This record gives sequence, structure tokens and C-alpha cells, in this order.
Amino acid sequence: MTKTVFLIGFPGCGKTTLGRELARQTGWPLIDLDEWIERQQGKSIKQLYGEMGEERFREVEREALQQVSLAGRVVACGGGTPCQPGAMAWMNAHGLTVWLTASAERLVARLCLPEHRAKRPQIASLTDEQIACYVHTKMAERAPHYALAQLQFDATEIETAQETEITARRLARLIEQNLSSL
Repeated sequence: MTKTVFLIGFPGCGKTTLGRELARQTGWPLIDLDEWIERQQGKSIKQLYGEMGEERFREVEREALQQVSLAGRVVACGGGTPCQPGAMAWMNAHGLTVWLTASAERLVARLCLPEHRAKRPQIASLTDEQIACYVHTKMAERAPHYALAQLQFDATEIETAQETEITARRLARLIEQNLSSL
């Protein structure tokens, strides 16, 4: 792989899950942008977001994106990364962008799980019903940004290890086909 592949999409769509499996299957290095920021800053995304506020956090995120975007890597972006001014144009100019999709119902189910809720500051204190409202509202806001991706890929089937393995294999084929045409 000679370009950077950016996995984008709504929180809970599988950017990290598929990214890890994709890396395992292909040997492509994976950078999870949120994890990278946490290591660099020495704090969780939830802490950073709370201390910095969204605007400053997005500046840190933008800088981190540019630092990790080396050719031959897969970068699992944060859900809001593509929504920042100029972010999609920058990613499209520096690699291949893949919008991972899943239904709102599937996203709500995933985000209501304690392990997802705990690490996402925007939903940590919300009820399940409030998370459903959040997902529908934010998906509508973010969709125009995500739609600027060069590819779209259905990431619905990642609930089990076997589904994730099969889905990652399909994603790897799609990426390879499209990288060869760039």
C-alpha cells in the first residue's frame, strides 16, 4: 500500500474494530487517532475534551491527523475528525478516504454498551433514549462531511470475531482495488 487510508464514520461504526482486523490480515500499520492523541497527551479523550473544550480538542486532533498520515498506513479517525473545516479535502488529497456505515439502530445499540459510553464524552451521561436522539441528530449533521469520502463501505456485520474477519477481508479487497486505480 503506497497511500494512507483514512477510515471515517460515526462513532460506533467500526473504525477501530475493522482497522485492527485489517491491520492483522494485511500487515498494514494502523494508527487509531484517538489512541495516538491519548498517548501523546497522557490523558484520555474524555479528559482532554473536558479540559480543553471541543474547539481546542479539534485543533489538537487536526494536528495529530497530519502528524500520523504517513503513506502506507491505515488511520482510524475520530468520528468528528472529518467534520472540521478542510479536513476531508486534506485527507482526500493525502490518501484514500473510506466512510464506514451502519444503520442508526446498530450504532445506537453499540454506543449504549458501557465500554463505548464510558470513553465518549458526548454520550457518557446520556440515557439510552438520549443516545438514540444524539445519533439521529449528529448523523444528519455529519453525513454531508462523510459523504465527501472517496469510498463508502457497509460495516454493519462486525458483531462477532468471524463477522469482523470476513468484513475486514472485503474491506481490504475494496481498498486494494481502489488504491491501484489512484
